[in-house]
Amino acid sequence: MAHEVIQPEGWAKAKGYANGMKTADNQLFIGGQIGWNGDQVFESHDFIGQMEQALSNIVAVLEAAGGKIEDLVRLTWYVIDKKEYLARQAEVGAVYRKVLGRHFPAMTMVVVAGLVEDDALLEIEATAVL
Repeated sequence: MAHEVIQPEGWAKAKGYANGMKTADNQLFIGGQIGWNGDQVFESHDFIGQMEQALSNIVAVLEAAGGKIEDLVRLTWYVIDKKEYLARQAEVGAVYRKVLGRHFPAMTMVVVAGLVEDDALLEIEATAVL
C-alpha cells in the first residue's frame, strides 16, 4: 500500500479531496483545514474562532492517523487579512498554545486574495512524521 486516506470518525465526507494522506513511511500530509467543524459548518465568523477550529481540525486528522501534536513538522497558513492577523497577535498566540501547546514546527504564512469557501478567513495545511 502506497498511502492511506485519513478521515476522522464522524466527520462529513470530504468531496474531491482527502483530509489526510498517510504514506507507507509514516509521513502524514494534512490537507488545508478551515474554520468549519466536522459537519462542514462554520460555528464562528471571527478570525480567532476559525483559527482555533482549523488547528483543532488538524489535531483531529493527526490523531485519526495515530499521531500526536509533537509529530507536526510543518504548518502552512493562508490568511485573507494580514492586518487582522497582525492586530490580533496576542489572541493568535494564546489560541495557538491552547490547541498545540508550545510545539512550534516550521511555518509559513501566505496572504491570499480569497479561499474556495467564501466564509473561510484562513486555511492551514500541515505535515507530520509519525
